Amino acid sequence: MTSSVNSLTTDLDPRAARAREWALRELGLADAAFAPASADASFRRYFRLEHQGRSWVLMDAPPEREDCRPFIHVAGLLLGAGLHGPQILAQNLGEGFLLLGDLGRQTYLHVINADNADALFADAIAALVRWQLSTRPGELQPYDEALLRRELALFPDWYVARHLQRSLSPAQAATLERIDSLLVQAALAQPRVYVHRDYMPRNLMISTPNPGILDFQDAVEGPISYDVVSLFKDAFLSWPAERVQGWARQYWSAGRAAGLPLPADFEAFFRDFEWMGLQRHLKVIGIFARINYRDGKPHYLADVPRFIRYVRETAGRYAELQPLLGLFDELGMRA
Repeated sequence: MTSSVNSLTTDLDPRAARAREWALRELGLADAAFAPASADASFRRYFRLEHQGRSWVLMDAPPEREDCRPFIHVAGLLLGAGLHGPQILAQNLGEGFLLLGDLGRQTYLHVINADNADALFADAIAALVRWQLSTRPGELQPYDEALLRRELALFPDWYVARHLQRSLSPAQAATLERIDSLLVQAALAQPRVYVHRDYMPRNLMISTPNPGILDFQDAVEGPISYDVVSLFKDAFLSWPAERVQGWARQYWSAGRAAGLPLPADFEAFFRDFEWMGLQRHLKVIGIFARINYRDGKPHYLADVPRFIRYVRETAGRYAELQPLLGLFDELGMRA
């Protein structure tokens, strides 16, 4: 069975064959089971090698599409903070191959449910606080106004124009610009820490110590609430509002106790959390459309209604943001 899986994978994919041969040389093995482990929304993909009860993960990041160096750098920051990220055992930057330690097979997303969520999120909150406490200025790209606005532009460019095939009227464009400016100003006013940028159950592994942390190569230094809202307002599952607020308060209490620069008032933090989330939700709607039309991965669009619901819920709670509800109504964007 092992050889048939290997041949099926590599015969149809010369790049996978080269990656397997390189990994085997690095490991000093003549053969090992080799099969796809996962893929993600980028051009990266992952394979697992197994031999005599041991396993490793091979990351394939075509260098013309992906740069492995940010992954290597942030992995070092995670390990330096005492967190459970993958060890980089070997690298081939010319080909875009990394040989990594294996953090396991089950993500939080595979196992999380209403009964175990409190325990899993307690571990994720503790790891996040440790990650933020390890922040050193100058290590990561700043999450600055230019980047925030590039992300927000994904919504009109890819979802409205490409997916809905609509052009915003001058009045609609002005409404969106006012909302964008409010969100950018709110984000930039927050204390700055390391930001994973996709700290959500799909990228957290069930492991010892828990969690294992993946998909961190886009990390930046930016708003302290960003990873918190990513964790609890996820792309692939939703939670009741009272549980989200309870977990946000749990993070806020833990962060304050640890010395993170969080507001003294929880309500002030929760407003930051919600407004930061709105920026992320608009970005993700645009990203999911881009992944469909540019990258040929249509299944992400199925989760857009979840983000439309997040946007409508948040915008409806703040008078300054309510014009966004009218814009969504005009575009037919109802969850």
